[in-house]
Order: sequence, then structure tokens, then C-alpha cells
Amino acid sequence: MKIRVGQGYDVHQLAEGRAFWLGGILIPHTHGALGHSDADVVCHVICDALLGAANLRNIGYHFSDKDPRWKGVDSKLLLAEVMTMIREKKYEVSNVDVTIVLQEPKLNPYIPAMKTCLSGVMQIPEDDISIKATTSEHLGFVGRKEGIAAFCVALIHS
Repeated sequence: MKIRVGQGYDVHQLAEGRAFWLGGILIPHTHGALGHSDADVVCHVICDALLGAANLRNIGYHFSDKDPRWKGVDSKLLLAEVMTMIREKKYEVSNVDVTIVLQEPKLNPYIPAMKTCLSGVMQIPEDDISIKATTSEHLGFVGRKEGIAAFCVALIHS
């Protein structure tokens, strides 16, 4: 068995009146993330971590923000495509561990729904998906409520 690890990082600016997609679900909030796609940072960091683990470069390489095909796309579709890519290389996901850094809103009530959604997209058990949320203690762009950041570590095996 071959085991590989990858890590991902993503950040997006927040803007008033934008839909706020996280982990494949719509979060009620006054602000949402700006991006070429729906700007779902959770889906994006999982994509980057999985692509890195499989030595398949990064999300921007496969889904360029210069390509109009990806304008406004649901990031769950990107994640599903990444799952196809890693499975074509004969890998399966062991687990993913995501940390979301956001000042507000509080995300703990939404984490179970995110895990359920991502489990369906990735076709892996919910127990193999860890999602945590924290603040930046009012420091930096996250603390000023200007943006959101997320980190992910993924373990894959063949």
C-alpha cells in the first residue's frame, strides 16, 4: 500500500450580498466569499490537498480563473472532478482534516451538514471528514471580517 499526504490553503475576500457557500452548503449570512467560482473555500482546500497528495498540481492549474467554463461554478463539481482524477491514479481518500478561519458567523451548527454534503460528493464516509472552525481572535483580515481562510490536510492511499 502506498500512502501520500497533501495540504491545501485557500483564502477569499468577503463581500456584502454574496451567497456564502461553505462545505457545499449555503450558510445564511450578510456576506459571502468573492471568487471566480462560488468561492467555497472548504471545497477548494480539499481539492488542493487531494491534488497535492496525488502529485496533480493544484486547483488553479486544473480550473483556471481565466477559463469562463468555471465562472460561477458550484465548487462541489470541482471536488467531484478532483475525486475522479485521484481515482484514475488508483488512489482512495483515507481522510481529510479541514480548519476554517472565520470571525463570523459561528460555523459549528453547520458542520454536520457540511460533512454530510461532502461525504456524498466525495463518496467517502462522513467519519473520514473532519471540519473544524476557529476565529483569528480579531487579528488580521479575518479578524476585521474582510475575508475567510481555510487549511486542509488529506491522506490518500493506493
